[in-house]
Amino acid sequence: MAVTQQEIENRLWDAADELRVAMPEAQYSSVVFPLMFWKYLSDTWEHQHQKFLAENEDLDLSAEESREVEYSMYQSFDIPFIHPGTVQKQRASWSSILATVTRPGLGQRVRASLQAIETANPDKFSRLFGSMTWTSEAVLPGEVLASVMRAMDRTPKMHEGNMSHDVLGGAYEYLLKRFSDGSGTRAGQFFTPREVVELIIELLTPKNNESVYDPTCGSGGMLIAAASLLKSHGGRGYSLSLNGQEAVTDTAGVARMNLFMHNLTEFKVEVGDTLKDPRFKKPDGSVKQFDVIVANPPYSLKWKPWSNDPRAIGGVAPQSSADWAFVQHMIASMDPKKGRAGVVLPNGVLFRSGQEGAIRQRVVDKDLLEAVIGLPPNLFYNTTIPTCILVFRAAGTKTDDRTDGVLFIDASKRFIKGKNRNVLAEADIRNTVSAFNATFDADGAPNGMDRDSGLAARFVPLSEIAANGYDLNISRYIRRVSAEQADLPTLIEAYSLARANRQKTEQRMLAILSEAGIEGFDE
Repeated sequence: MAVTQQEIENRLWDAADELRVAMPEAQYSSVVFPLMFWKYLSDTWEHQHQKFLAENEDLDLSAEESREVEYSMYQSFDIPFIHPGTVQKQRASWSSILATVTRPGLGQRVRASLQAIETANPDKFSRLFGSMTWTSEAVLPGEVLASVMRAMDRTPKMHEGNMSHDVLGGAYEYLLKRFSDGSGTRAGQFFTPREVVELIIELLTPKNNESVYDPTCGSGGMLIAAASLLKSHGGRGYSLSLNGQEAVTDTAGVARMNLFMHNLTEFKVEVGDTLKDPRFKKPDGSVKQFDVIVANPPYSLKWKPWSNDPRAIGGVAPQSSADWAFVQHMIASMDPKKGRAGVVLPNGVLFRSGQEGAIRQRVVDKDLLEAVIGLPPNLFYNTTIPTCILVFRAAGTKTDDRTDGVLFIDASKRFIKGKNRNVLAEADIRNTVSAFNATFDADGAPNGMDRDSGLAARFVPLSEIAANGYDLNISRYIRRVSAEQADLPTLIEAYSLARANRQKTEQRMLAILSEAGIEGFDE
């Protein structure tokens, strides 16, 4: 009997919920995803092992011959023994360790198992499981870990003979979203809402055998979406070369596991600071170039500016905000013949002056910017501020009707109001993509766009943008209620929340000072 999506999602959440007595929800992912992937590997290995035994029971093979046949024809990875060559040897499998959950030292055995799998499969699983700090008894008591494992063991067997990769990948994404919904601002560090990812990928349209790169890949959602979209359009999603870099080791592990769960094996996820230490490079030391680049980098990140870097087209972004530095890196990473890039950033990048203004001018003058798309407020888990999508094309690769100008689309009114955040419906995505792909008349007006779509679009020549001092604020070019006015309720809500949090913190501080006998801080 086939496993339903809801069944596996409910079982996995039951397992995650066992952690509530030991840690905040924001930390669940660091435990649940490694355990889930370990169970998936173990179930898959055991399924293939039983298949090997059933199909070769009549063969008289030595132990060495048996292993050679199994690993050349049935297994694509190894679940090795812990402490091989000793009487204490034990296979590093889920079922083997699950049988020992009542014994002390469970966390140590789990850690040893995961490390053994990484070591035995360096090309596939090196550093896959992250730092594994949660295996320490001081972080996660053994009895809680045992409860999580028992609950997760009630999920159906996670192998291709029992469930499709679509179901398995969907369950992984369900947990990502569930953790994000419950963990507040921290979630934005690794999870971009699926509909925003889908919109960016639809705009860039990856094609068979192309390379896709995300310099701030988080949990790998954009890379997976590229393959999924190509497949949905009749292409070969598995033919894409998927590449990502992520600064946080544990999050990079989440991305690798996510890709495997979606049956995507042609990928490379590196760990490191993309601006300081880009890990994808050519032999001459310059950054490697790709066909499609996508990103949702951390907004207005404080950073150490470059002193001498060829990526710094138009100048160096200020220390107070790395927004344009990420753009510069993406531009440098575009293939010169067909490279295109899409990035989500705060609206401030459209009009901030100083060093950012100089970079913006250079990028526009070189005709690298194809489109500016204003998004609705409050789409993301980690911010309520207005955001936009910037789309870039490699120099000289724009179509004739898009050269020497920028397409502006105001999609800020297209959303459904949700409990925790606003969301984009399928129709919102479809209409925005249609506006992006539209043709425009001599005055920059779109041809054939539905006036009732809730969108506004205009193609603006470079001369007009230059006359406006290279300010890209959408309200300068599209006559409708300005973004600042439209977003006033959101800004007021954000201010009220920040004010309440500040007052709460001040009250706590005063209480601590009072307990310490320190007075005079009443003002």
